[in-house]
Amino acid sequence: MGAETTSIGGALVPSVKSEPAESSAGEPSPPQSEMEQESDKDILCPICMQIIKDAFLTACGHSFCYMCIVTHLKNKSDCPCCSHFLTTNHIYPNFLLNKLLMKTSAHQIAKTATPLEQLRQALERGCEASVKDLESLMSLLSEKKSKMEQEEAETNLQILLDFMLCLRKKKLDELNEIQLDLQYIKEDIHAVEKRRIELYRRRDRYSSKLRMLGDDPSSKSAWPSVMDKHSGATASRPVLTPDQCRLNSGDLQNKKGEARSSASHLLQRKDNYGGSDTQNLTQSGLVLARKRRVHAQFNDLQDCYLQKRRYWAKQMPEQQGRDSHSLNREGYSAGLEDFQSVLSTFTRYSRVRVVAELGHGDLFHSANIVSSIEFDRDDELFATAGVSRRIKIFEFSSVVNDPTDAQCPVAEMSTRAKLSCLSWNKYAKNHIASSDYEGTVTVWDVTTRQSVMEYEEHEKRAWSVDFSRTDPSMLVSGSDDCKVKVWCTKQEASVLNIDMKANICSVKYNPGSSFHVAVGSADHHIHYYDLRKVSQPLYIFSGHRKAVSYVKFLSNHELASASTDSTLRLWDVTENVPLRTFRGHTNEKNFVGLTVNSEYIACGSETNEVFVYHKAISKPAAWHKFNSDTEEGEEDAGSYFISAVCWKSDSPTMVTANSQGTIKVLVLAP
Repeated sequence: MGAETTSIGGALVPSVKSEPAESSAGEPSPPQSEMEQESDKDILCPICMQIIKDAFLTACGHSFCYMCIVTHLKNKSDCPCCSHFLTTNHIYPNFLLNKLLMKTSAHQIAKTATPLEQLRQALERGCEASVKDLESLMSLLSEKKSKMEQEEAETNLQILLDFMLCLRKKKLDELNEIQLDLQYIKEDIHAVEKRRIELYRRRDRYSSKLRMLGDDPSSKSAWPSVMDKHSGATASRPVLTPDQCRLNSGDLQNKKGEARSSASHLLQRKDNYGGSDTQNLTQSGLVLARKRRVHAQFNDLQDCYLQKRRYWAKQMPEQQGRDSHSLNREGYSAGLEDFQSVLSTFTRYSRVRVVAELGHGDLFHSANIVSSIEFDRDDELFATAGVSRRIKIFEFSSVVNDPTDAQCPVAEMSTRAKLSCLSWNKYAKNHIASSDYEGTVTVWDVTTRQSVMEYEEHEKRAWSVDFSRTDPSMLVSGSDDCKVKVWCTKQEASVLNIDMKANICSVKYNPGSSFHVAVGSADHHIHYYDLRKVSQPLYIFSGHRKAVSYVKFLSNHELASASTDSTLRLWDVTENVPLRTFRGHTNEKNFVGLTVNSEYIACGSETNEVFVYHKAISKPAAWHKFNSDTEEGEEDAGSYFISAVCWKSDSPTMVTANSQGTIKVLVLAP
């Protein structure tokens, strides 16, 4: 083998050149492939450049495919090779060439055919063979067939065995997991029963003590002295005769009976006029209702229990190494205690009750959509804003306690553009920030009703704004201009800018950090940034199928998101994992609001309903439908949707609003 180089524009490209084999005479013979290529060229049609089919010869001596030459002569009257005058009357079948082509085709087929095809062709051509040769051939074929069948059977058995082994391993893993779960359940049942026995014994001890106190005469005689002691009486009591004692004892019993009757009457009045939701429900009835909620969501609760139990079981070896007390004071494991908290909070409420309602609509503004509701630092005031270009501040206690529908705000600020979002400063009670449809971010002083700072760097509509909880001077905003901007109330320009590829729908500071921000984007993702390094996000949470309209933090590590794919999702921003998906509401095109507290997530729906989810259960725990009091047709009434929701801190109370401008104070109820 020899190597040569070819120069191409100054660069050397190595190539390998093969040396031809020499003939016995010492002279090199042309390669067989070149001879075949030359012969193949002779049987190609000059028109289609393919092997001639149904060869026809012209008067000038050239051969073509019949269809090729006929098609050519329909357009021209000359030979494609020599331009000699030619018509269809001057072409004739080329029998010799057709015969040669058939032989060539048969030779090529035989050359490329498999041995079995060659044997079949030989037998079809009537190849002579003796009976002995045929028997030998049949015996050979039979042995070959048996061998192939055996190999195929062995392969099938190997595949079947592999499948059965994998299936056994999978089932054993499942069995081990089930046995481990059963062990957890057994331990937890024992702990719960032990705790119940302790509570029953404690209750019996209390009951016995009460009976002893009721039956002990000395304790009865001691009561008046105790009362006198506490009342500060200094006069000594007169000594009573036995008759006087009997008389006074009878009077005492009568007075006790009157007191019980009066107390019963007062309790009855309280039940009749107290407005309690559980006035007609006994304790056993409440327990039965809570049990029904458990069975209605049994599968989700089962998954929640097993998930928490397995998680804490993995954490226990590490904790036991650091702390010998792995059980709480009630004898519960960490997983059982965690699940009990979920179960008690989830079964506590089953419906949503309206506490107060007020109309938000303005006489001079037909557009009444409330885009945002926010409580102040102390939950005493709440603010509303929307397309009416007004921020209204209401006193929560007045709204709840005053039954009138028309509530006057305690403060009101007008803006130039429609408002999209509000964020109350959690340190400065009188400061609230707003974002509007012109891209302006404004910080307001509620006391003076004047703007403190105005930031106009966004080029398009700003959808979201949020104050930092750890640094009250910092706030962040997101806009349709695909930019996230960080502002400081002490400066007139943005202090940080993040350029993204899609519209920004929502921004939110992590409540435990002034450096971490979650961004909900129209690209279907949540981008979690560390503001100290914004070249790329810390995490990107993927799962939503449409734009992410809201992001809200339940805690320092739990993030909830809403999307127009009609789902809510819960994420762990510390571990960078999805936790749960919530379905039940409808949200395909509008901003319907999202609010969270430590246990519950609430959102609106395009069916004009408010849905409440427990963070550990994927199905709604309760919901409430706004009744439309419009005089328009049902078709228009059905177009209303919930547009804003906001929890009152960690209480079961929230303020909600819809696109009609109606504001309701709702509370979770048993």
